[in-house]
Amino acid sequence: MKRVILILTVSAFLLMTLSSSSQTLSSNDLKLVSVQKIWDKAPHNAFTDLVRFNDRWFCVFREGEGHVSPDGALRVITSKDGVHWESAALITADDSDLRDAKITLTPDGKLMLTGAGALHDKRVNTHQSYSWFSDDGFYWSRAYPIGDPDLWLWRSTWHKDKVYSIGYGCNKNRMLRLYSGNDGKTFDTLVETLYDTGYPNETSIVFSGDTAYCLLRRDADLNSGLLGIALPPYTDWQWKDLGVRIGGPHMIQLPGGEMIAAVRLYSEGSKPVRTSVCAVDTQKGTITELLALPSGGDTSYPGLVYHEGELWISYYSSHEGKTSIYLAKVEM
Repeated sequence: MKRVILILTVSAFLLMTLSSSSQTLSSNDLKLVSVQKIWDKAPHNAFTDLVRFNDRWFCVFREGEGHVSPDGALRVITSKDGVHWESAALITADDSDLRDAKITLTPDGKLMLTGAGALHDKRVNTHQSYSWFSDDGFYWSRAYPIGDPDLWLWRSTWHKDKVYSIGYGCNKNRMLRLYSGNDGKTFDTLVETLYDTGYPNETSIVFSGDTAYCLLRRDADLNSGLLGIALPPYTDWQWKDLGVRIGGPHMIQLPGGEMIAAVRLYSEGSKPVRTSVCAVDTQKGTITELLALPSGGDTSYPGLVYHEGELWISYYSSHEGKTSIYLAKVEM
């Protein structure tokens, strides 16, 4: 019986490895085409995401007086050509600092926006995550509380009519919880404690076929990023240490099968803090910097969309003084 269990375990792990992409990119495969500042109207503009919907671009981010301030709101801007941008909506909350907007498309053709509220009144709880929905990107639904209080649902990813999100503990309980749902308005716990070593927090999930990959940020003493891999029903995960500290991770799969990410990389030697495009090798469990974007200081939290041979990247940075929103286009 032990031999059968061992064979099944090894077979499952090999299946995960073989189902992952063996394709990787080099720096020669990327060319920075353009970088444009697309928004800087608030004192602090940061934490972005990007989507293409109904032949328009939508970029979302937080506006506020500072990096952390009680007036945080989620701004939605839009553009037909990626050059000229206008405000589409501003989502506010009287009781909290709204933070870290993420945007995605639902299976029924709507926009889904998520974010977390850092509550002003912290006597009972400190954070609550929310989702909002829109048919056009201009008019948005009421806020739906999602997940458990004080677990920050970072980013939502749809796969086969189900949505998945990983929440991280905001208080003393520093751990990850995996959620799933059917409509984006209600999330059920799929894995109670997904990971709890060090201070795990920000995540990005990609589905390649039925294999799930998760890019994970860690802080505290163990601060190197991790790559998680799981097969359905996504309750058993294997984690690979990337050996590099990352922040604000976002990862997508290109049409050729390559996994590409944009992250904050921290200062090392002569290299400053920066937002960079990186290749992720899911078999080796490595992340390799390919292209540093014009950035520095307070920076990262990218949105990624592959469109007509180019990688469109929204991100924020303070390298020109004021923390502003930028859009980069990278030819692949």
